[in-house]
Parts: sequence; structure tokens; C-alpha cells
Amino acid sequence: MTSGTPLYRNHVLLLSQSFFIKDNRAELLLHAHKYDFDILFFDELSRFVEAVARDDEGNLYVIDLDALHNMQSDMQDSRKTLMLGELLQRLPGDHSYVYLQSARQGGRFLLQQRLVDSNCLAYAEKPIANDVLVDKLFNLFVQQKRGDLVRMMVLGDAPGLDPDALLRQRIELIPHADAQTLHVRVKEVQPDIVLVTDAEYRRTEALVRVLKKNIEADPVREVVLAQCRPDDALSMNALASGFDAVLPAGTPGLLAPQLVNRANKIRVNKDLIGKDRATGLLNKVGLQRKAQELIRQAAREERPLAFGVLDIDKFKTINDTWGHHFGDIVIKRLSLALGAQLAEGDLLSRFGGEEFVLVFWNCTLEQGWGRLDAMRQAFGAIPFEVKPGEVRHFSFSGGMAAYPACRSENELFLRADAMLYEAKQGGRNRICPAPAPQRVAGTQAAADAL
Repeated sequence: MTSGTPLYRNHVLLLSQSFFIKDNRAELLLHAHKYDFDILFFDELSRFVEAVARDDEGNLYVIDLDALHNMQSDMQDSRKTLMLGELLQRLPGDHSYVYLQSARQGGRFLLQQRLVDSNCLAYAEKPIANDVLVDKLFNLFVQQKRGDLVRMMVLGDAPGLDPDALLRQRIELIPHADAQTLHVRVKEVQPDIVLVTDAEYRRTEALVRVLKKNIEADPVREVVLAQCRPDDALSMNALASGFDAVLPAGTPGLLAPQLVNRANKIRVNKDLIGKDRATGLLNKVGLQRKAQELIRQAAREERPLAFGVLDIDKFKTINDTWGHHFGDIVIKRLSLALGAQLAEGDLLSRFGGEEFVLVFWNCTLEQGWGRLDAMRQAFGAIPFEVKPGEVRHFSFSGGMAAYPACRSENELFLRADAMLYEAKQGGRNRICPAPAPQRVAGTQAAADAL
């Protein structure tokens, strides 16, 4: 397949024994590519160190400690087996590493201590199944990303919270003054964390029960008590009534880092729950929440939204002809082509299989048609090398709907999906409904596609 855009956004640099690479290379790559990262294999320490030193893309660096037995030191006596201390000394100190080790090595606490004190991002014991290793590495990629903004609503005067400092940690602080209307404001804003001071809890003990019993309550959201004055009985009552945690806040500077840690964990959980692993885009769960938030914002600000549903044409034939792995590549390329043309505030989701959903912020139906049609043309121009010397082009069809004509996320999807069906029935490779003055069919059909 030929294209100037990198196929995989992330990479793993793996230093390992030659037999580990030989026996696992193909399967490791197959699993990794489905999770949108590639693996670069190294069996020489010097080449691995050079590659890590040159890399500044936030990739992962994995070291199989069993490789030490098959590597020789090149610092003094070339016949000397490479030792752990020399390995750690030679690794670039401004990067962190993932170590693979045997169960016997994993049982040695002093070895684990040495690793975690030497830029260790994580360690894992072998034997480990290839799909499990790849899944764990994907989770590490998620954890390393700054991720989405975490919104925190605060009721009461919580000490030591600097809004600007929190914003630099990707946490937006939203103060609220009235306990009686907190549940209404939470429903409107949908924060990820609700922080209640102990003074406010003493005044309105039913706060958390009102928040948690709402059938629309987000299960990922945390309701946290900031305890400015030690009170064990109050803490026990708060936890029994539904608070997720009680954070000590009496010492200056203590509350903020606790909230940053909780926000980071929430961010990772949201990514794992709400994002498609193969493309990194929103999945069906993530889209539903984000789209509902965007609709509420559009209602407050009186802005239009355009909602598009698209589907790769004849995707089953692509899979049947060139294999599911090639089909995965087509999906990945489409996600990159769509993502390259997103604007601030837009949403993009892999809704399932070969189906994608876009939401264009502050965009009319006609404007949305134009933007989605431009994406259709951009994807149709991508050459796919299905086998050496043979290039094909593929297409997608799309349907559009608009807010406020459709008022809910479900209504928007059903309308756009109906228009997608119309586009498929009308010959594929087109967006429906076309703007009234034009009513044009899709540009050149992907005649050489299938």
C-alpha cells in the first residue's frame, strides 16, 4: 500500500533474543497492527540505544531481560556477557522502559527495586501470550497520553485549588455555590469529578444520594469529599452514603495532587471504555456521551450541528478478496483520512466494523454535506496496493442529518442512517441528501475498486 501518511501512529522498540523475535514476530505484529501500533525489533544493544536516543515521539521501549544472556559487552572484554548494570547504564536516561522477565527474575524483590529505580515504566513476567502483551502495551500508550480534559465541579471552598495550575494538568475547575441546585448543574455539565467540602456535606447530607440515584448518572464519575477537618464519623457516614472517596484537605498543597491522580485514572478509564482500540477513535459508548454533551452545548449557544454516518462500500468483498488484515488497513486509512479534516469541536467515531460517525460543530446540513463529500473524495484518492504492482481505490457512502431539526443523538443517528441507506441504494460512493440546488450523484465511482 502506498501513501505518504504513516500507517501506525505509535511504535514499540523491542530489544529481545533472536529466538523470541523469530518465533513471535508475525503474530506480535498482527496483534499490534490491530491496536494501531507497529513493533520494531532489535537484537543488538547498540542499535537499540541509538534508536531510543533519536526517538522523541512518545513511543514505548521494551527490553527482554533474557536477551542479556545472548549479548556481549562491548565496553571492555568483548567476550564478557552483558550485565544488567551495564544495560541500565547505557540506556538513555530521559526515557522510560518496559521490562520482560522470567518468573524466577520476577520473584527477586531486589531486582524489581533496581528496575523501578532505573526509569522503569512497567515490568511483566514471561511467558506472556502475544495478545496479552500487546493489550498491556496498548494500555500503556493510553496512560502516557495527556488525554481529554477532565471537568471537576466543586461545591464549597476547597483549599489550595489553583484553576490555572489544574488546567495545565488538563483539569477544568467549575465552581458551584448552591447545594440545592448541584444535581441540576451536574446534569447540565456532566463533570467527571464532583468535589464536595465537608462543610457543605454537613449542611446537606443527602447530596451524594441525590446525585447517584439519577438514572442518567455517569458510572465513571467520581463524587469525592474534601475533608478539611479530621472527623472519622463524618468520613464513615460519607462513604456509606455513596461518596467514592474521602480526601484529606487540611494540609496546604495536599488536595490538588490527590485530585490530579484521580483525574489521570478517570482519563485512562474513559479512554479504555470509550475509545476503539484499533483506531483510537471514539467507539459507540464514547460517541454517545460526547454527542449528548455537544447537543447540550449547541442548545445553550444556539449553534447548528451536522451529523454524518458513513460506511465503506462493499467492505465484505474487500475482506473476502484480500483478507481481514487488509480490511483492517483500509479501516485504519479511512480513520486517518477523516481525522485529518476535523475541525475544533468536531467528533469522529468508529461506530462499529466499517461504519463511522462524524458530528460537525457549528455546521449546517449543507456545510456538513460539503465537508463529508470532501472527505469522500480524499479517501477515494488513496491508492491501496492490494498486491505487488496492483493498486485499487475504495469508496464510502454517507448519510447526513442536522440539529436542531433532529433534537436528540438517537434521532440524529436514525435520520442519518436512513440517508446512508438511500445513498447505498442510489449507487454508492455518494452523500445523501445532496444539497437541493445540486442533487448531484457521487463523483467518479470507484470503478477500479472492485
